[in-house]
Amino acid sequence: MESKQRLLEPQLVQTGRTDQFSRKVFCDGMRDGVPIALGYFAVSFSLGIAARKAGFTPFQGFLVSLLNNASAGEYAAFALIMANATYFEVAVITLIANARYLLMSCALAQRFAPETPFWHRLLIGYDVTDELFGITIARPGSLNPYYTYGAILLAAPAWASGTALGIIAGNLLPLRVVSALSVALYGMFLAIIIPPARKDRIVAVLVVISFALSFLCSYLPGISALSEGTRTILLTVAISGAAAVLFPVRQEENEDDA
Repeated sequence: MESKQRLLEPQLVQTGRTDQFSRKVFCDGMRDGVPIALGYFAVSFSLGIAARKAGFTPFQGFLVSLLNNASAGEYAAFALIMANATYFEVAVITLIANARYLLMSCALAQRFAPETPFWHRLLIGYDVTDELFGITIARPGSLNPYYTYGAILLAAPAWASGTALGIIAGNLLPLRVVSALSVALYGMFLAIIIPPARKDRIVAVLVVISFALSFLCSYLPGISALSEGTRTILLTVAISGAAAVLFPVRQEENEDDA
């Protein structure tokens, strides 16, 4: 009888009460979150240099990164703040830059067991990033939210702390050193766009087109008079919309990538 009960226990985890706390599942999440946290700390340190140039204090940078764990979204926001953009422009470009996380959240929502409480789904949605999404969606069976909580417990503080320390370093180091460290921001940006560009020629062409149009719009009459934030928003929507219409991604390709 005992052996039969032991055989049934793993099945309960897969098909039933997946929202129950499990120390093993939580520790698995922490274990898988260690390399993510280390990578986040390194990238967010460079992001802190941009935050410092935008006038953020270490506490403000820590809070921003704690509430918005997204390199592209934060970098865009800091760049717009440095350009004296309006609150509306910052909000819109942050929404556009982070729009893909809406799709990731929808994919994760389909993997929860039906009886999983809403508050678990809400908390998981707080920190859906590329890396956390990847390790979570790869787990078999229904998702146990405590696995993701374990990964977030390390990843989110590492991201926020790296940003704060980057600001502190920017305040303490000489101006020349800070300027040199700013080059790392471009490396971070290239690290975001090069992998998908190498994988897909269409993405590579769109990246080149976006660079060219961004350069031209800064000199074209009429458009150049718009603020940098407005030009960025218009180009992002126009290029991404045109790409979605002209080069739609097939369902089979999405399944292969997943």
